[in-house]
Amino acid sequence: MTAAVVAPILLPFLGAALQALAGRRCYALHRVITLLVTAGLCAAGAALVAGTHEGGIHVVQPGGWPFPLGISLVGDALSALMVAVCALVGLAGAVYLAGEKREDLEARGLHPLLLILLGGVNGAFLTGDAFNLYVWFEVMLIASFVLLGLCGGRASVEASVKYVIINLAASILFLTALGLLYGKAGTLNFADLHEKLATPGAVAGTQGAAVLMLVAFGIKAGVFPLFMWLPASYPALPSALGAVFAGLLTKVGVYAMMRVFHLVFAVHEAWMQPVLWWAAALTMLVGVFGAASQMEIKRVLSFHIVSQIGYMVAGIALGTRAALAATVFYIVHHILVKANLFLLGGVIGQRCGGTGLKHCGGLYASAPWFAFLFLIPAMSLGGIPPLSGFWAKYSLLREALTLGDGWITFVALATGLLTLYSMTKIWKEAFWKAPPPDMPDPGPWPRWSLAACLLLAAATVALSLHPQPLLEMARNAARALAEPALYVEAVKKGGAP
Repeated sequence: MTAAVVAPILLPFLGAALQALAGRRCYALHRVITLLVTAGLCAAGAALVAGTHEGGIHVVQPGGWPFPLGISLVGDALSALMVAVCALVGLAGAVYLAGEKREDLEARGLHPLLLILLGGVNGAFLTGDAFNLYVWFEVMLIASFVLLGLCGGRASVEASVKYVIINLAASILFLTALGLLYGKAGTLNFADLHEKLATPGAVAGTQGAAVLMLVAFGIKAGVFPLFMWLPASYPALPSALGAVFAGLLTKVGVYAMMRVFHLVFAVHEAWMQPVLWWAAALTMLVGVFGAASQMEIKRVLSFHIVSQIGYMVAGIALGTRAALAATVFYIVHHILVKANLFLLGGVIGQRCGGTGLKHCGGLYASAPWFAFLFLIPAMSLGGIPPLSGFWAKYSLLREALTLGDGWITFVALATGLLTLYSMTKIWKEAFWKAPPPDMPDPGPWPRWSLAACLLLAAATVALSLHPQPLLEMARNAARALAEPALYVEAVKKGGAP
């Protein structure tokens, strides 16, 4: 399993290096390398999921350093699922880009930067060390900042500046927290930290670091009130990049919350759970109201990223094994659905000459099959049965009701209704109403773009009709979070000289 743990990090950087050696204007070769690398990531992700399906945890110590001195790479059920779905979204983005042939962006390094971004995301999922998590955050930040500015123009530059300033602030907070944590514990290995901070007195001495990390991860995830960089930046991205950003980057922040606050800090500390509760509720409501007020597809979808993060934070706040399993299921569902909606929004923009809803129309009359393709992720996002969003919300809200948290259930249901309102608004404006008289002739349908949308729609349908395999994997992931001793023991054995 060593190759399956290392490959998700190594493959993207090797691919980016090959593209750099090939030269900036070898466009076709760059597209082929990106397709091959993302397909390889899918294979590595599948192997990692298979190897952790029964609760197995695989550890690699690069350089052969003994625990806890070296940097541990850890593949457990949670990180394996994240790597696998990251690979699938990366492949969909690569297919979409292969059809778009954005040579203006490809000449500026689009493909190498995309692969570096995917490598950074996978590194964050697989690292077993808090400082290395910071390093992968910075790799993601550098790649995503440059990608945001690739298009040029005032909107792109403004979006990239807002994005980098806020995320640099998060990085500074995280680095400060690491300094405090290292000064207290003398280590930054997750497993070693768990053992060093096992006593209540030791944990109490690290509350400042916990607060800083909570704020830093909240910024990365787009949690209220730290989310405004997201709807200000994501709409400026090309559709394929928007899909990758929307699907993956905020989930790295959620993943970090789950990993750190269940492995290093106690999520049920008296001060932390109420903070997470209020953050979850306000994130849901503010995000969904923001989406309901927009009339541009990418901005609607960007605000919905925020609202859906609220559900995930609620699951972390609940903290039980069942709630964590529901949260893992929700993350996987949301990555697939949100990435697909951004890709479909790009196709709508190609057909209508833009993604402003006032300038769209007539898509149902011209292509009912495309309307159905849009309905799959749109209705799943709203939680309509039997789609994956229904199973995700049902699992989470059932646990909330079991624990007697009825108010968060009410907020979640209200958010779901407003989510449906936003999706039906897109349906009404883009599909149902007559096309505007000045709408340009769209030309032939973009086959590669549609293939990317079909890939993610098929994954959503499979997850909807057969949710049990993912639910089982999510339970394994939740078990590793709820019982940190399993993770710690595996890392200690894997790191033995």
